[in-house]
Amino acid sequence: MPRKSPSPYLRFRQNPTIFQILQIFRRRPLFFGLILLAVTALLWKTSAHEYVLQPFTLNPYDFPTNTPPKGWVQRAERVKSAFLHAYHGYEQFAAPHDELLSLSNGSANPFNGWGVTAVDSLDTMLLMKLDDEFSRALKQVSAINFAMRSDKFASFFETVIRYLGGLLSAYAISKDPVLLTRAEELADILDPAFNKYKGVFPVFSVNTTSGDAAGPEIGALAEMASMQVEYLYLAKATGKQHYFERANQVMRTLAFADLHKTGGMLPIAWNLTSVLPFDTRLSVGGKSDSAHEYLLKQYLLTAQTDKKSLEMYIRMTTQVLTTMLYVSPERNLLYVTETSSSTFDHAPRPSHKIDHLSCFFPGLLALGAHLLPLDGLPPDLNLNVLGAGMGWAARGYDALARQSSLREMHLWAAEGLARTCYLFYADQPTGLAPEEISLKVSGDVRYGLGQEGKWLEGGGRRWIDEVEAWRAGTKWKGQRRTPPGVGEEVLPVVYTEAERMRGSGRGRDYVIRQAAYLLRPETVESLYIMWRVTKETRWREMGWRIFEAIEKETRTPSGYACVKTVEVSPALQTDSMPSYFLAETLKYLYLLFLDEEPFPLNTWVFNTEAHPFPVFEWTAIEKERLGIL
Repeated sequence: MPRKSPSPYLRFRQNPTIFQILQIFRRRPLFFGLILLAVTALLWKTSAHEYVLQPFTLNPYDFPTNTPPKGWVQRAERVKSAFLHAYHGYEQFAAPHDELLSLSNGSANPFNGWGVTAVDSLDTMLLMKLDDEFSRALKQVSAINFAMRSDKFASFFETVIRYLGGLLSAYAISKDPVLLTRAEELADILDPAFNKYKGVFPVFSVNTTSGDAAGPEIGALAEMASMQVEYLYLAKATGKQHYFERANQVMRTLAFADLHKTGGMLPIAWNLTSVLPFDTRLSVGGKSDSAHEYLLKQYLLTAQTDKKSLEMYIRMTTQVLTTMLYVSPERNLLYVTETSSSTFDHAPRPSHKIDHLSCFFPGLLALGAHLLPLDGLPPDLNLNVLGAGMGWAARGYDALARQSSLREMHLWAAEGLARTCYLFYADQPTGLAPEEISLKVSGDVRYGLGQEGKWLEGGGRRWIDEVEAWRAGTKWKGQRRTPPGVGEEVLPVVYTEAERMRGSGRGRDYVIRQAAYLLRPETVESLYIMWRVTKETRWREMGWRIFEAIEKETRTPSGYACVKTVEVSPALQTDSMPSYFLAETLKYLYLLFLDEEPFPLNTWVFNTEAHPFPVFEWTAIEKERLGIL
């Protein structure tokens, strides 16, 4: 009978050397553990290896402090790969239509059917040095037919920021004359939008073939006053007065409007016939956001020479910092909300709602604090002077003037708001932020959706009051180095399914009103600017967490998809990939992870669709030809 071979364990026991080593290891585990650790470290140091991406953690402040430079390079490359995945899906399944339906691999034409994804993506391709994709997109752009059926109308606002902005920005970077020719052609066929009412503000939409304009007499601020950046650069590039005058008449009308009831800030609704404010609702979110953004950006684009736009920006930010910023009761979340007021002598009433669109605002504040002489403004822009005759709002001007540094206040607000916008992501099981939120006002208001109406009745902790109390030492004496809403660590509150179903808002200070995530860029835009202004790597790490969540929850075989609700993971996707995802979201993430700065903040200005334009000055000849005073 053949003899059986000894088992592996028996052979191991019969080897005296190995068995003796094992016995020594059992008696002296720490010694052998240190040896093993040293050998592992030596192998890591001497061998070629790829940077290992950091795992996701729920603590937004538990960031790695030693991410090596190679790690950021690889993260930028990951974003570039995401862009290529999305754009190649668009090319394969949707071009030359507007957008990819990223679940069904179909196409949609929400913006005139001219191929908005290709136009919106041009400068992102140039930034990422994607020459082949850019060449193909340029051929598509050259073939666009801007004509429309008689029953179709192009949104003036969307067409300007996406198409005109995309063409002009790509021209500014590449200098390809085809892009400028197409941009000028587009601006000319949009021009009838200015002629429907009083010939000052553009109406909502226009048929580019017939020249018919359509839209309500009451216009939204963002839709009628977010074209100055594009039209001023077009005037510079072509030398044509007509484009300058279109932008100038909008800004001039806004600058001389009676804004005493709104503290000097532009309200949401305007009568396009009387060219006067229609009500006193104020917001930096939807329907008004980009108009406020362009107050600063028009000033920066024209080499800080348009003093009236600077004055309007200072008035707007003063009103926001003193009447529209609030601090939540438990987590001290700083947030910006919309307000309304029916009289000149009473404080505006806050809604305590915040939408994702308003998360661009911390970046705007940081940009202004970085580039403007906020602590050295000329005498006629002194806050006490600007506040004269502003009724109740004058108190806010005076309160802000009492602070030791206006720049510090703007940066504090930027930091606190950016942190809150990031926490809206970190609080969700998907790692993605919802479209709209309602904040809790005070501990006296019972939690729950049933009480949401009370949350909208006003009240709350106004940030300027908290800052004044902090400075005076009447609250938090010796306990804080920064005012409430700024500088403190706030951990995410991620609900279980049972807690989510109760819908109480407990522990978070807010409830979700609209749970969708629409691949929006505003938060990562602010994170990018915060990183460039402060050089604090935490803003980059926050952006990386968001990108990881986008990859995990929104990626599809052909692109990326919006999400129906951020409260359930894996997320239920919806059949849509907006063009701004490639134009803005991925562009800002890519810029956030680059060490170099292709578009320095002091020499380039991004339009509201993230299309960069170079800062310029008008020459003496241009001033004479264009009628610039």
